[in-house]
Amino acid sequence: METGSPAGTGVAGDEPVWRGLPPGLLRMRRLLLVVWAGVAVLLAGVLPGLLAGPAWAACALLPAALAAWGWRLLGRNWRSWRYAERADDLLISRGVLWREETVVPYGRMQLVEVTSGPVERYFGLAGVQLHTAAAATDAAIPGLDPAEAERLRDRLTELGGARSAGL
Repeated sequence: METGSPAGTGVAGDEPVWRGLPPGLLRMRRLLLVVWAGVAVLLAGVLPGLLAGPAWAACALLPAALAAWGWRLLGRNWRSWRYAERADDLLISRGVLWREETVVPYGRMQLVEVTSGPVERYFGLAGVQLHTAAAATDAAIPGLDPAEAERLRDRLTELGGARSAGL
């Protein structure tokens, strides 16, 4: 997704070079949706259908329809996430109905964490959490490849240290 950036940094001229999230995050979220929807179908329709009569089995259609709708929404949400490294700050953009764009100056970063829970590790994913002095500008980038998350953490830490030293 990145083009025209020197040394793979994602920094190019005045225009930010946006990077999307890897498809593994979408696969993980959709698999979790299917698992939870399956449980909901069992609880809402199949069990009442067996215990109370076949008419109650129609209740299984509601969770199945909601899961189909959620499948589409997860895809739209995944496509909305992107980030760009610029010379002085990191941009994070997300949202389908309400677009949010967060600008985190490198010199204001206090802590950059790479996190990965058990499900994320199973799917080979990690997230980057950025902490600043102002709680409103804390930001996160979910679902990255662990190598990319570590590269981003190291780069942001290096740039943050260089920018804050000048303050």
